[in-house]
Amino acid sequence: MKLKALFLAATLAAGAMALPAQAADIQTRLIRFGYGLNQDSNQGRAVQVFADEVAKLSGGKMKIRAVGAAALGSDIQMQQALIGGAQEMMVGSTATLVGITPEMALWDTPFLFNSGEEADQVLDGKTGQAIMHKLEDNGLVGLVYWENGFRNLTNSQKPVNGPEDFSGLKLRVMQNNVFLETFQRLGANAVPLPFSELFTALETKTVDGQENPYNTILSSKFYEVQKYLSITNHVYSPWIVTASKKWWDGLSADERDVLLKAAAVSRDFERKDTRAEADKALAQLKADGMQVNTVSPEAVQKMRETIAPVNAQIEKSVGSDLWNAVQAQLKDIRKQS
Repeated sequence: MKLKALFLAATLAAGAMALPAQAADIQTRLIRFGYGLNQDSNQGRAVQVFADEVAKLSGGKMKIRAVGAAALGSDIQMQQALIGGAQEMMVGSTATLVGITPEMALWDTPFLFNSGEEADQVLDGKTGQAIMHKLEDNGLVGLVYWENGFRNLTNSQKPVNGPEDFSGLKLRVMQNNVFLETFQRLGANAVPLPFSELFTALETKTVDGQENPYNTILSSKFYEVQKYLSITNHVYSPWIVTASKKWWDGLSADERDVLLKAAAVSRDFERKDTRAEADKALAQLKADGMQVNTVSPEAVQKMRETIAPVNAQIEKSVGSDLWNAVQAQLKDIRKQS
């Protein structure tokens, strides 16, 4: 009987050791996770994957309370809530972090990436991670980059095949100096407008066109007031999953490990899901009657040359070392492809 008892005790001990390491040091936590889009969007679906993975890895002790549709505020408002410790986590645009971490402006660079795969390697590589870690100096912790997508051009007047076709077009752009100067240098009349006013501005011909990822063009029904879609892929827009540093610093190593592993799973799902949705959105926009043209690599190169002063300004703001590191990495990636 003694031998049997010892064997049973050893078996139970081995079983306990086989449990996930994080189970030993995890408290019951409710984590508010804010995001801007609706629950049925690519963003919402990825948040749910993250929540499910956190619950699984923590044995149900850590629970994500996902709050979409900007119910916790705009990206900027949520970022401030994270910095102050009033909210735990969020996902949002890197563009709105430029005021907090100037190096994030690198991701606004026009024509920086030729493909999503290039973006993945840079964002997940040494340079992308170094920029992400700089958030910690300002009260935020970056976990992973997600994908919003490549921005493309629509208008009601004509196909845009090169720099010369921008002349005379009134284009709505984000209220962002890089976007304003980029399209002004290309010859367009760049008009900064809030997104909430865009459909009406297009419908009333206040502006001729706009630029956004396919998914947004479709979900916002811009095809009802825009005839031409020109595939320019002029800017790749990342999202970033962040946490409050005040809150993060109070977590155990095991709890952080759960969140980092779940974030990586959500990243891989989100990128695949967003790209599949973009392909479907483009096909649907064609079916809805938009005339689609792809801008040639030669014309894209002319656009790059035209907006060279914009990129020079970005290089100045992020620092030459960082700029050169990304350019060198992209050169290596393109050699191998």
